[in-house]
Amino acid sequence: MDEFILYFKIGLNHVLDFTAYDHILFLIVLAVVFNFNQWKKVFWLVTLFTIGHSLTLALSAYGILKVNMNLVEFSIPATIFITGVANVFTAKKSSTDKQSLNLVFAVIFGLIHGLGFSNYFRIMVGKEEDKLFPLLEFALGIEAAQIIIVLGILILGTILQNFFRVTRRDWILVTSAIVIGFAIQMMIDRVFW
Repeated sequence: MDEFILYFKIGLNHVLDFTAYDHILFLIVLAVVFNFNQWKKVFWLVTLFTIGHSLTLALSAYGILKVNMNLVEFSIPATIFITGVANVFTAKKSSTDKQSLNLVFAVIFGLIHGLGFSNYFRIMVGKEEDKLFPLLEFALGIEAAQIIIVLGILILGTILQNFFRVTRRDWILVTSAIVIGFAIQMMIDRVFW
């Protein structure tokens, strides 16, 4: 049980670490297009991201995948930027289109975000024979943390739209634009060429 708690906490802290806020920014631009009425899609959003993230961690933990970390570190804010820009260009379109696109982004870009933690995770599980359970425990921590962040975004969006009369379009545009600004700075800081 202690080992479960250890890997669960590491997964939880991996996402909720405000000094490494790229995960949080990505979840913000993914979730901003949803509301509480779409809880099933939001659940899939979080889960698809965790699946993508965990798949690359597993491939790394088992020594199947090795990547250039400079490329990965640049690619992570690029995924945030792409998702934010897609939100801006689709803010006037039907919400179903935006949500479907963000579900695709969640799984594909989850793979890239998992690569960012893959070397550390591979070292963490080291030569343990059983890498599957630490991976699952870590993934549960990631899932829990992502639910916390996404719930926060949904609550904030609901408050702004219902009590302050911010339009859904403006909520998506402004939030995405702010995150795009952070992503651009992160990409500049991580340029590898």
